[in-house]
Amino acid sequence: MNIQWYPGHMTKARRMMQEDIKLIDIVIELVDARLPLASKNPDIDDLAKGKARLILLNKSDMADPKYTKLWEGYFKAKGFFVLQINARTGAGMKAVTGVVNEACKEKIERDRKRGIKNRPIRAMIVGIPNVGKSTFINSYAGKACTKTGNKPGVTKGKQWIKLNKNVELLDTPGILWPKFEDQAVGQKLAISGSIKDDILNITELAMKLADYMKKNYPGTMASRYGIEESDDSVKVLADIAIAKCCLMKGGEPNIDKAASMLIDDFRSLRLGKVTLEQPLRSEEE
Repeated sequence: MNIQWYPGHMTKARRMMQEDIKLIDIVIELVDARLPLASKNPDIDDLAKGKARLILLNKSDMADPKYTKLWEGYFKAKGFFVLQINARTGAGMKAVTGVVNEACKEKIERDRKRGIKNRPIRAMIVGIPNVGKSTFINSYAGKACTKTGNKPGVTKGKQWIKLNKNVELLDTPGILWPKFEDQAVGQKLAISGSIKDDILNITELAMKLADYMKKNYPGTMASRYGIEESDDSVKVLADIAIAKCCLMKGGEPNIDKAASMLIDDFRSLRLGKVTLEQPLRSEEE
């Protein structure tokens, strides 16, 4: 399965970000704590050269906490400021302003020496589709100042949001990058919901997820569905279909329906807190 999704508006959004970056003091990038590397746009590193950087591990409530802690250390070792947050519930949000100020302290000191007082820190919010940028901004600002949605690609245009006298945010549309060199990255993004489902083969994705769950979270599917965890992912989906009465005419297991159920259960936390990649391992499927 070859996954690629790069609609035309993403090209326009990237060009807009290139134009605006000169106005920015700090780039705040949201990544999905369940797949921090796969959900981190490599193009942002080029766009944000020379700027302060803050990585927000969003949806941390959905991720395996032991791996989220490792990812936090991984990004800090690379020179990023890092916070674990849950933009939906507000967990971790109170720490954001302090970290932004810390990351921009050199800029604040330069302004002070030049006699410039009270110039707001200008932050650009970036991230892939459906990573929670709009929810983060609404939570941070304390009011519904952007449109939110649970479908990739809701935010289409540029928006400046004045949070307070100290911080202004520039929201940007979610952008992916033109080509996934590693298809495992595309698969993780698709499983998490960052790529539109209607262009995907959900059954193939569910087979990948079943293999990963058996290897990294053994017993989870057995407990959830009352099945034996086979090495054959097609059999796993068939057994889920039978256990959950997802049957076609003649009693045949509806594998496609079981696949959709498995993906939905992952996205809805019904499989528990699952992280799809670990920083100390590169061989995950």
